[in-house]
Amino acid sequence: MKQVAILGSTGSIGTQSLDVIRRNPDRFRVGVLSCGRNVELLERQISEFHPQIAVTAREEDALTLQKALRESGNAGAGNRTEVLWGQEGLKTAASSNACDLVLNALLGISGLAPTMAAVEAGKDIALANKETLVTGGALVMDAVRKAGVRLLPVDSEHSAIFQCLEGNQGRKIRKILLTASGGPFRGWSRKQLESVTLEQALHHPKWSMGKKITIDSATMMNKGLEVIEARWLFDVPVDAIQILVHPQSIVHSMVEFEDGSVLAQLGNPDMRIPISLALGYPDRLESGEAELDFFDAGSWLTFERPDPEVFRCITLACSASRAGGSYPVALNGANEVLVDLFLHGKIRFIEIQEYLERILDAHVPEYHLTLEKILQIDQEVRQTAAQIARKVG
Repeated sequence: MKQVAILGSTGSIGTQSLDVIRRNPDRFRVGVLSCGRNVELLERQISEFHPQIAVTAREEDALTLQKALRESGNAGAGNRTEVLWGQEGLKTAASSNACDLVLNALLGISGLAPTMAAVEAGKDIALANKETLVTGGALVMDAVRKAGVRLLPVDSEHSAIFQCLEGNQGRKIRKILLTASGGPFRGWSRKQLESVTLEQALHHPKWSMGKKITIDSATMMNKGLEVIEARWLFDVPVDAIQILVHPQSIVHSMVEFEDGSVLAQLGNPDMRIPISLALGYPDRLESGEAELDFFDAGSWLTFERPDPEVFRCITLACSASRAGGSYPVALNGANEVLVDLFLHGKIRFIEIQEYLERILDAHVPEYHLTLEKILQIDQEVRQTAAQIARKVG
């Protein structure tokens, strides 16, 4: 039986992961759960799954949770859940004996240090936190190789590529075809993006996600970050990754080999499919998803080229990856701040990519990065990006 840590258990990926585990109680035991600020939901999850460790983002929330668990009896003898908090708590939990596999569904660069701690402790990783590889790709993949652990992708596109490559190790890849829904503004012009409202940007046509990821999908930065993630996961150059806008979200990605053969992975747009694969690998599990109806879906699958002049974030992400060093760290940190400014009404939607381009143009890169250096550069870039709020506020 696998012992699983779910970092970010109260978010969309985390709750769907627990749904997969509910359907396969003979395969998994939940050893670790963590939340950002949704302590009430975390408490309910603890009551159901009885993990050895629970982690909150803030110390005050940890104290509140500890009190609630004592009062409910979930912290009593024989059924004790240890409560930790912050980044140190996440690193301790991810590297503890409470888990064999760490599913990282944390938000942003907060997922990097716990991933490194887990890898160095010999834990397999199910990765739903793309920023881990965007900011620390070389560092993380080197650690994975040295530790001899598995890094299993959870993002639907990267899971699809992973599945297409199964049984094809060592065969030359001509191209990775990374699919994208296109978000809510597919087909829009740059001029139209100037008037986008927050409500429009948060209305994704296919996926139900957190606010930050939903905005990234609307700017198509999410796809740019996925290009960088794929570059590290599958050891291919950025120029061998092509984005295809596929609004039906049935083909989750494809791989073209040297002989011209193209393998694709298809399925209904439900994250429980890639989650169940990552949790159960090398086995396939009951995910709870309905069968794909080819008689319905097969007659209207379409593919389009994204417009890199309209959705500049794609171009910026690919350029940052080619330049290497600290450029992807700067890209990610600045984007997180700018998205937050948009969510709080400080800047317009179009200004996310406009300010991001300025920040990257001014960035002085560093190379051969350690974990500590990555986190330092991230904080410096965030301070630079936050100055925009003071200028426009």
